[in-house]
Amino acid sequence: MAVPIAVLDCDLLLYGRGHRTLDRFKLEDVTDEYLVSTYGFPRQFICYLVDLLGATLSRPTQRSRAISPETQILAALGFYTSGSFQTRMGDAIGISQASMSRCVANVTEALVERASQFIHFPKDEATVQTLKDDFYGLAGMPGVLGVVDCTHVAIKAPNAEDLSYVNRKGLHSLNCLMVCDSRGVLLSAETHWPGSLPDCSVLEQAALTSQFETELHKDGWLLGDSSFLLRTWLMTPLHIPETPAEYRYNMAHSATHNVIERTFRTIRSRFRCLDGSKGTLQYSPEKSSHIILACCVLHNISLQHGLDVWSAPAAGHMEQSEEEYEQMESVDSEACRVRQELLLTHFS
Repeated sequence: MAVPIAVLDCDLLLYGRGHRTLDRFKLEDVTDEYLVSTYGFPRQFICYLVDLLGATLSRPTQRSRAISPETQILAALGFYTSGSFQTRMGDAIGISQASMSRCVANVTEALVERASQFIHFPKDEATVQTLKDDFYGLAGMPGVLGVVDCTHVAIKAPNAEDLSYVNRKGLHSLNCLMVCDSRGVLLSAETHWPGSLPDCSVLEQAALTSQFETELHKDGWLLGDSSFLLRTWLMTPLHIPETPAEYRYNMAHSATHNVIERTFRTIRSRFRCLDGSKGTLQYSPEKSSHIILACCVLHNISLQHGLDVWSAPAAGHMEQSEEEYEQMESVDSEACRVRQELLLTHFS
């Protein structure tokens, strides 16, 4: 008679049932240099995350031994910043690869739950005016509330029949729509759109459009590139500039919009799980979308803590927009009037 084989938790096999939590790694036992080199962030930042997420990560579990919030956060940061579940990473904090995967899932969901706390447009008038002033200081473009663009993150094929995630390069990806301020702080991040959707279609269906058409369009606009349609709240470049004012407008537009490209490079450089150098995200589209959003939350928190990596070297293959720009002239006469007034008032 065959004897059934129980599937056992690797950590349980290794460490038994002696304690309620697995605290085999202590922050105070290692140097700041080690934390930055292994997990991508300094001690103060990691401690902040433990305080922020600790209660959520300590939720009751059916397992006899839970992994401490500190260890879960270190495991997740190790994956986000390296893109790998290497045994070396698990060995460093004393957990198995299977437990590493569970930690990433737990921390990801905890960060996603707090996305609206860290990624949002300012609402009070003084902060909105500061936002506009900061953008104006870059290249003289007035009224800018944010710069918007899309970027693709490679994922594994969901299944053979689902072609909605296949982008123009024949690769499976998520098309992520993001808006940032002049410092690269994300003001909006929609990370769930299938890679087959062109940027203009993503924006058409995005919550961002509803926000601006119903709430945020108050004497200001976003800047988008030529893959988007001109709207009253979204200024795009002129297809064929002819006058000096139009050239000045396009130059100011390009210099200001470049902030989002630098922001994408920053996210790619810090969170190697997104840059393609370790392969695609090996999760379903939904879980991959949550990992991207979790990294966006961490990006904003890192900027709040003064961890600016714009000077870091570019790395990896996090794809920019898949568009072959097809200039789409707006049929919105009011949007054309707004742009023309901007040209006459500020660039003539």
